[in-house]
Amino acid sequence: MKLLEYVNRARIDAPAEDVFRWLGRPGAFERLNPPWQPFRGLSRTGSIESGGAATVLIPLGMLRLRWMLEHRDFVEGLQFREVQLKGPFAHWSHLTRAEPDGPDSCFLDNRVEYAMPLGLAGRALVGRLVLRRLKAAFRYRNNTLEQDLKAHGYYASMPRCKVAVSGASGTIGSNLVHYLTTAGHQVVRLVRDTGLRRDFQSNKSVIPWDPGRGVLDGSHLEGLDAFVHLSGETIMGRWTPAKKQRMRDSRVGTARLLADTLSRLEHPPKVFLCASAVGIYGSAGSDGVMDEDSPAGEGFLGELAREWEGACEGAAEAGIRVVHLRLGPVVTPLGGMLKSMLPPFKAGVGGPVGSGRQYVSWISLDDTLGAIEHCMLTQGIQGPVNITAPEPVTNGELTRTLGEVLRRPALLKVPGVALRTALGEMADESLLGSTRAVPGKLLDSGYDFRHPDIDTALRHVLGRG
Repeated sequence: MKLLEYVNRARIDAPAEDVFRWLGRPGAFERLNPPWQPFRGLSRTGSIESGGAATVLIPLGMLRLRWMLEHRDFVEGLQFREVQLKGPFAHWSHLTRAEPDGPDSCFLDNRVEYAMPLGLAGRALVGRLVLRRLKAAFRYRNNTLEQDLKAHGYYASMPRCKVAVSGASGTIGSNLVHYLTTAGHQVVRLVRDTGLRRDFQSNKSVIPWDPGRGVLDGSHLEGLDAFVHLSGETIMGRWTPAKKQRMRDSRVGTARLLADTLSRLEHPPKVFLCASAVGIYGSAGSDGVMDEDSPAGEGFLGELAREWEGACEGAAEAGIRVVHLRLGPVVTPLGGMLKSMLPPFKAGVGGPVGSGRQYVSWISLDDTLGAIEHCMLTQGIQGPVNITAPEPVTNGELTRTLGEVLRRPALLKVPGVALRTALGEMADESLLGSTRAVPGKLLDSGYDFRHPDIDTALRHVLGRG
């Protein structure tokens, strides 16, 4: 068996002890998981200390392979090793070391020894692909770790919070949980799953609720510092009357249930952050620029968002700081807009939608998480906040940039009439409508965007840096 070696050495602008502490916290494994080839965690025991173990599913084309790893050779503040017990490689050993480089920086060494299955044939078939993926993965990992530490560092002097998150199984919510736990916050998740509810007494990281029936025991929410509400029916698909009602109930009904419950607590959270959407502004054409002081627009999305935000009044009247997170389309291959665009664009048959002149008020997933933490910990922020990048783009600019990043043509237009025929009202308001929203409050309060432009964001999340 021939062993191959890949070594990645990166200088990180953070003290070695901070880097090692971050790596050992819950959520670090998930934060370092490249979104273009995501692993799905199946089980985890212990930590990065020797004896800890994890089992994940890794994607390989249409297959999902089980990968069992064990931690060994742990030295506090210096190193740990992951060793494959069972998985796709004939051998896998990954050593991580954080070596100080002065008081404020360190070198992070990742040394991987691996052997391909099928020996020489395996190396010939997929050896170059594995090496290319390793290089892209560690570039992503190092950037994510350094930028997370930088973002959390702005609030290092502030006490850590106990935060509840609803919608924690969704794309934003699940990643927010990992982002906050690696910052040292304590996170509890509201869950509807009956199995998790049965485990509530032995698992204090979950809180049971049934929003469809209006069931939520407020005693479980006493003593929280913050509540982040992210759940809601997807807007994708044709908006039938039944679909619209589900969209309204999952947003307005759940927000009102939470706001009213929080308002009655003896020790309520200091801040309630509730998802909303830039769809509140409606379609303003290609000229109108929307900030948080802009009026709400027309259409179903504008009406829905007004009701959504209005449902939080009970919490505000009780003295809780309320923040309406007016989210733009979140750029990540894990879900939403980009996930649906990738198959045709990778096949070389992607292109602009409609005229291509309509604006898209996008934001990267990492900036979405960072902006939520910023709003949570910045006392002066309340009311509506546009969670968007500072440089909105037209659909034509978005599709052209995605084609360039993927090195694929992006010339085949999708006619607006075809979308209207297939999706009706949803196409007009969401895909063909133009919303040019800017993050005025985030910029004014000093939020530092990781990905201010669409090219940087796409290259990061697709491993094409």
